[in-house]
Amino acid sequence: MRDVAVIGVGMNRWGELWKKSLRAIWTEAALEAVDDAGVDHVDAMYVGCMSSGLFVGQEHLGALLADQLSMGPIPGTRVESACASGGLAFRQAWMDVASGLHDIVLATGVEKMTDVDGGAATDALATAADQEYESYHGVTFPGLYGMMAHAHMHEHGTTRRQLSAVAVKNHRHGTLNPLAQFPMEVTAEQVEESVLVADPLRILDCSPITDGAAAVVLVPLEQASSLTKHPPVRIAASAHATDSLALHDRDDLAWLGSTERAASEAYAQAGITPENLSFCEVHDCFTIAEIMVIEALGIAPRGCGGSGAESGVTALGGKVPVNPSGGLKSKGHPVGATGIAQVREAVLQLRGQAGDRQVRDARWGLTQNMGGTGASTVVHIFERP
Repeated sequence: MRDVAVIGVGMNRWGELWKKSLRAIWTEAALEAVDDAGVDHVDAMYVGCMSSGLFVGQEHLGALLADQLSMGPIPGTRVESACASGGLAFRQAWMDVASGLHDIVLATGVEKMTDVDGGAATDALATAADQEYESYHGVTFPGLYGMMAHAHMHEHGTTRRQLSAVAVKNHRHGTLNPLAQFPMEVTAEQVEESVLVADPLRILDCSPITDGAAAVVLVPLEQASSLTKHPPVRIAASAHATDSLALHDRDDLAWLGSTERAASEAYAQAGITPENLSFCEVHDCFTIAEIMVIEALGIAPRGCGGSGAESGVTALGGKVPVNPSGGLKSKGHPVGATGIAQVREAVLQLRGQAGDRQVRDARWGLTQNMGGTGASTVVHIFERP
């Protein structure tokens, strides 16, 4: 297996992009990544997308978007793993380059979610849950994560204020990200007084519905310096794990087993521990998700993730900044694109190009992207050579 590096990144401003089509927003990000890499072609491409058929009535994205980029007949592959589609598309691209099959590979993610009403969007997202045992009975993802939050609060004493602290922190980080969908600060009181969605989760505990795309270019590390003007960022580890789709099949509703397993494998591949991490980008689709994820990653002890944002440990300037980009909560969550946008943030941080949200002396970064309630998780670790 060859060492692989990321040499180009691209992303557009996320939000409600009413006047742009899925292919248009994808092409913007893809061309920016190719230009940033300094290459004039790619040998293959992967597209992470969860539900384009339900959101915009378009499937067959691999062929459509390869043609849109005017790079057909290269192989174009659409990858789906619910909200982890982008992370898994990146992993497939990494495997492609590492195996020696191709030398220059484009990994992308896209979702156009606002062309349908809220009910249709909820139905599309619900396909990532267990249809027979969860969705059929009317349980939505806010409801599922609400149950996880209650379990965590009951087992570990996590408080309502600690949930709010995650939203406050990530929105503060998001004000430093010019591409974020909601780059505004919020207070704990505003979070706790916002509309109740699924107890204990309120609307400001939830990531938004978003249109957006992101893209990155991967090459063999040994070729990187001859292709790009940027310092290459090495992919030190890639790991993927799954868990039962339905919550009722899990031993503990307050634990993310797939994240724990993928993180353990990634740390072993990279030869590091959580203590080495300079920062991480994690899947904060709901505030409770970030709390549970940092525990499964080993950044906080089991049951103690709630104090991370509240104490400042996971804020910019803290021991391990979590979601310096603003995370899904502030940056937005176009589900198929999220995992790729996390990689983009990691690359910018390790290049020292993250602007006002730059993590000082960043050397090791981790991204964690998960689908559903953690039924699939993809973890990557990056190193500044």
